[in-house]
Parts: sequence; structure tokens; C-alpha cells
Amino acid sequence: MRQLISLAFVLAFASAQGQALRQPIAARYTGLGAYSKNFADVYSFTQNQAALANVKSAGVALYGERRFLVQELNLYSAVLAVPTKSGNFGVQADYFGYKNFNESQIGLTYARSLGSKVDIGVKFNYYGLKIPAYGDASAVNFETGALFHLTDKLHAGVHVFNPAGGKLGKNENEEKLASAYKAGLGYEASDKFFVSMEVVKQEDQPVNVNAGFQYNFIKQFMMRAGIATGTSNSYAGVGLLVKQFRLDVVTSYHPQLGFTPGVLVLFDFGKQKENANEE
Repeated sequence: MRQLISLAFVLAFASAQGQALRQPIAARYTGLGAYSKNFADVYSFTQNQAALANVKSAGVALYGERRFLVQELNLYSAVLAVPTKSGNFGVQADYFGYKNFNESQIGLTYARSLGSKVDIGVKFNYYGLKIPAYGDASAVNFETGALFHLTDKLHAGVHVFNPAGGKLGKNENEEKLASAYKAGLGYEASDKFFVSMEVVKQEDQPVNVNAGFQYNFIKQFMMRAGIATGTSNSYAGVGLLVKQFRLDVVTSYHPQLGFTPGVLVLFDFGKQKENANEE
């Protein structure tokens, strides 16, 4: 069991270079709607902060996964989005690990539209690493993104993480947080089908391609699936919408370490008002 946990940690770190905190194994699932307008949700801005500008009503979301079915590799994430007349604000809080090794991060996001064709967003993060046997370390970093609505159906975007290259701790010899750069496209083939692809270049890592799609069978039921070539992870999940709630059950698969189950819960305050008006 210890060997499995050790191997899982090694691969978890390898798959997360360029990010301060471990991203969900199914990160592309939770953020799939980033390169879109009609398929974006409250969680989309976690992949590109500019997507927050497309959120029309306040909402919250919670996500949890057990990486490779190992309890010590649990990851939990929560987001809040609040639209205002001056732009949209978002908060994201994440936790990964267990009592003997854990990472946490909290970030504040701001996004707004620059007309009908361009959205921009920026996020400031405070990241903490805790290993009781060795001590604590922290760092501040930021990320920014932009979306370009080329047509009503075709959308493009770019995203930069930690371009300033911050370090953990105050000493010059402390570990440097890696930088990452992304560019992606999203195409809304219809009001039921959306496909997305992005190219990711993380510092000191080979180029990675993420691709996925969403299909809405009916208004209350949809599915997502995709793959990340850099880690050979594939993912799939289904979502059930009941009034203002959406519940997604998702799983991802790694060829060597197996399955990672996850659950995503979203609450849209705007849909609650719409339902009340209909009644």
C-alpha cells in the first residue's frame, strides 16, 4: 500500500507541473465549458478566468475526488461566482492531501466583458504547502486569461499561469513554481453539442493536448467525456439538472493507477428565480 501511495504521489506531481495546487484529475471535465458561452457554468472560470464574465447569475459549486481510490490523495474544491454591474467576481478554495502532507489554495477572480467579442479575467492565489515533519511554505501567484468570441458558435481563448515565476518561501534557493501557457478553441455545433480542445505548455514539460465534448440529451440530462494526452488520462461523466441544482458523477482513468471517482454539485441562484417566476 505504501508503494502505491508513493507512486501515486509521484504521478500526481508529474501531472500537475505548472500549477501550484494539484488540479483535479478530471480538471478538463469541471472546466470544459470555458471556451464557450452557452455551455459555461460557475466552475468554468477555474480553467480560464475570462469565462467568469459569461456567468449571468450568482452560483456556487463543490467538487470532490478520491485520486486513484487512495484516501491520502483526496482533493476538494469549492467556487463562488457573483456577477455585478462592475464586472463579475469569483472565489475558489482548494485542498489536496491528508494530515501528513497537504496543499491548500484560495484565489480571488475578477472578470468582465470588453464588448461582445472579448472577455478578460485575472485571478490572485495564496498557496500553502504543509508537511508537519518538515515545516510549512507559502507563495502568492496569479493567472490571467482572455476569451475571443469569433462567431456565435466558435470561441477561442488563451491563459497564462504564474508568468512571474514565484517561489515557495523567501530564500533564493527555494523551489520555483512553474509557469504554464494554454490556448484553446471551443465550437458549439448546436444547443445540445459542444466540443473543445486546448494545447498546454507547462514549464519543463512536453506539450499536452486536452480535448473533450458535452452533449445535452435533454434539458435535465447531459454527459461529458474527453482525454488529456500528457498524462494519458481519460474522463467521462453525466450530469442531472433538477431546478437550480446540478449533480455530476464523473470518473477518470489512468492506465497504470486506475480510476478516480468524483462528484460535482452546482447551485445556480438565477435558476431559482426563474423557476419562481414560472410558478
